[in-house]
Amino acid sequence: MLEIITTDAIPVRHGFFTRKGGASSGIFAGLNCGPGSSDLSEVVAINRARVADALGVAQDHLLSVNQIHSPDVLHVTAPLADRPRADAMVTTTPGLALGILTADCQPVLFCDAKAGVIGAAHAGWRGTRDGVLEATVAAMESLGAKRADISAVIGPTISQRNYEVGPEFFEAFTDDDPANARFFANGTGDRMLFDLPAFGLSRLRAAGVGHAEWTRHCTYADPARFFSFRRTTHAAEADYGRLISAIRL
Repeated sequence: MLEIITTDAIPVRHGFFTRKGGASSGIFAGLNCGPGSSDLSEVVAINRARVADALGVAQDHLLSVNQIHSPDVLHVTAPLADRPRADAMVTTTPGLALGILTADCQPVLFCDAKAGVIGAAHAGWRGTRDGVLEATVAAMESLGAKRADISAVIGPTISQRNYEVGPEFFEAFTDDDPANARFFANGTGDRMLFDLPAFGLSRLRAAGVGHAEWTRHCTYADPARFFSFRRTTHAAEADYGRLISAIRL
């Protein structure tokens, strides 16, 4: 059985899917939906078909892009022939599911139900810092959405207690804006702990969305439910699965 996290803040069909209910095995055990992983491609296709079915769309209508940690947003109107390089998608087309793949980064789903505009963004620290969330809101606005009517929800991502960074990371953020120091806590030695979802929420709220929240699930802390790039790295595993989060009209 698939496990799908949803929120009342998004009144259209959507889900932050956990790793439960998939066909993959080994280090990918569960619902690995990442075609860029070294998992068997036919098994990834089975997993994605299960997600498409859960969302009520054809498999080729479950879209995902080649994510590159950019602020680039793609306006989609039909199934994609390939996986273009981008980190967010927006649409007004019913029956298309916008899918984001993550394994610690923030999956963010957007909806203006009044205007019939949805979006989805992959927002790691780099993409968030470079403006992918604001770019997604602007792209939705260009399709008729109103910022005050947009709900944006951050799904399972790495929490502050598990996101240790070095002093150069802290300095880069505080060089951007000294107020960014509020997203860091002291760690061990010269290490700092970075609050990625708080940073994401602050950017969303500053962009003027009507509602922004985080589901408060930590990918690193719950291996039974979530894949985690950082946890895989600490365990010296060869690869890691990718979670999918998706939204459709």
